[in-house]
Amino acid sequence: MKQGYCEWSRLVVLTALPVLIALFPDLAVAQTSTSPFLTGATALQSNILAWLTPIAIILIMVLGGMAMANRMSWGWCIGAILGIAIAFGAPQIVTWIRGMFGV
Repeated sequence: MKQGYCEWSRLVVLTALPVLIALFPDLAVAQTSTSPFLTGATALQSNILAWLTPIAIILIMVLGGMAMANRMSWGWCIGAILGIAIAFGAPQIVTWIRGMFGV
């Protein structure tokens, strides 16, 4: 009796699956649709970069003025350059790290 039950359940799954895929095509290709979280994260990232661009330009101008006046620690300059590189290179850094771990 168990063998008949297994064959029956396999038959139901094999016939129901194509029907469900035909009725709900959005579920079949769910990986290609954008999630609300991804949309919000992308909008947040673009807003942060829009605010950060003029701030980074002003920071570089201030650091240049301080360097010309010989009133700057070079640690601040290196920290500012690294901060700007991390802020503007964040998408590439995330892609690189995800690629290292196969995600």
